[in-house]
Amino acid sequence: MPQFIWHRFLKGRKLKYLFLGYGNIDRQDDGVAWYLLGEVMKRLQYPLPFQPEDEMPIVFGAYTFDFQLQLTPEMADSLNSYDRVCFMDAHTGNVPEDVHIEKLIPHYQNSPFTHHMTAATLLSLCKVIHHHTPEAVLISVRGYEFNFTRSLSSNTADLILPAVDTIFEWTDNSGGNNDHQ
Repeated sequence: MPQFIWHRFLKGRKLKYLFLGYGNIDRQDDGVAWYLLGEVMKRLQYPLPFQPEDEMPIVFGAYTFDFQLQLTPEMADSLNSYDRVCFMDAHTGNVPEDVHIEKLIPHYQNSPFTHHMTAATLLSLCKVIHHHTPEAVLISVRGYEFNFTRSLSSNTADLILPAVDTIFEWTDNSGGNNDHQ
């Protein structure tokens, strides 16, 4: 659908958002997405789940929040239900910024690991299934320590608020009429 028609179609209705964090909460900074989800929910004044094992996803109106250990092919089918998706994950310094935002396009990426799937691959599967994908970004936050603990390193913890600011900048540029603050 051409961009100008898409914006006309969306005008007057709330956009549906999915905030999808993934990582291993038991491996210190690899679980940073859990803390990002919590801070986004806090800013939107939604009640926070107590721990990652609590039932997910959590839906509040036009916003859905989910946290998973990893991305799986089954998730592709549900992506079609959203206008915009914000994937959240840790990175290990393989990108220059401590807080990195990247617009995602559907693209299948082969992986030597059967348990590893990228957000772009998940979008690609959604496109194959539904002939449509939501607008999507990946917010990745620099992880410094990956020990067996549920607490973030102080360096990564210091990046939570700037990362959430980046997420809200993205939601504010949606062209929709979601009121979140």
